[in-house]
Amino acid sequence: MVREKIRVSTRTLKWKCVESRADSKRLYYGRFILSPLMKGQADTIGIAMRKALLGEIEGTCITRAKSEKIPHEYSTVVGIQESVHEILMNLKEIVLRSNLYGTRDASICVKGPGCVTAQDIILPPSVEIVDNTQHIANLTEPINLCIELKIERNRGYRIQTPNNFQDASYPIDAIFMPVRNANHSIHSYVNGNEKQEILFLEIWTNGSLTPKEALHEASRNLIDLFIPFLYAEEEKENFHFKNNKQKVTLPLFTFHEKLAKLRKKKKEIALKYIFIDQSELPPRIYNCLKRSNIHTLFDLLNNSPDELMKIKDFRIEDVKHILDILEMEKNFA
Repeated sequence: MVREKIRVSTRTLKWKCVESRADSKRLYYGRFILSPLMKGQADTIGIAMRKALLGEIEGTCITRAKSEKIPHEYSTVVGIQESVHEILMNLKEIVLRSNLYGTRDASICVKGPGCVTAQDIILPPSVEIVDNTQHIANLTEPINLCIELKIERNRGYRIQTPNNFQDASYPIDAIFMPVRNANHSIHSYVNGNEKQEILFLEIWTNGSLTPKEALHEASRNLIDLFIPFLYAEEEKENFHFKNNKQKVTLPLFTFHEKLAKLRKKKKEIALKYIFIDQSELPPRIYNCLKRSNIHTLFDLLNNSPDELMKIKDFRIEDVKHILDILEMEKNFA
């Protein structure tokens, strides 16, 4: 078990893992903090992250089983200790790790007597078993047990209906969620005259992902859900700009003149080592430049005004903002 002392920074929003442990191959635990937050922000983030952790992360499950020796789901087979229903329930509990997309085939082919475990599943190359010791069935006689399986990657859970049969195969309820549970709590404190908060996130996973990996993936998925709103706003602004393009003039001469002056000094101020994320650029302008492989102020100065205006979603108003940033960098160099 790993524990770290909690230290709260009053300058920059930071997250940290303060506790991490593996209780078993199929149960991982992690505790994280995010601070310092303004009053009310911890609850906003905590609720959203919990929903994303439980509902937006994909997992891999066995979703279907087929065997010629099984007449129906509630039957028993001579030489097998478990009923067919119990075998299907055991297959439902098998924890898999993969990055596959779509459905893949797997199989079990074992000769008794003996114990059938997850280790006996023949998997496609892109799939691996988290716990090879998971029990499937006990064979009490020298019989052959052959089962064809379907493996799928998805999110959430899927409850199969009794009528969902295909080619005499049996559907299996699938719980695709790698995160078994997630909680959040809030610690409030006073920093000077300001009330601030620390967000605590607790995450339990089934072993196919670590809590840290689950936190990263949930964060990415949550951000992706909000991106359409950002682009919708930009499309509206671009439409407004097109209708009013006669009212805006681009200071190309001024821009070109300042770029020329800064290029003459580029060795002196070491622009290659000043990254655009160190400048106070708005997120939208920053993303536009990054998508065009502009990472430093040196890269920026090597693009003409016309080239900058060809960048997708880049606006005339952005030029003035960049001019101010360049002027500031020159003054502080």
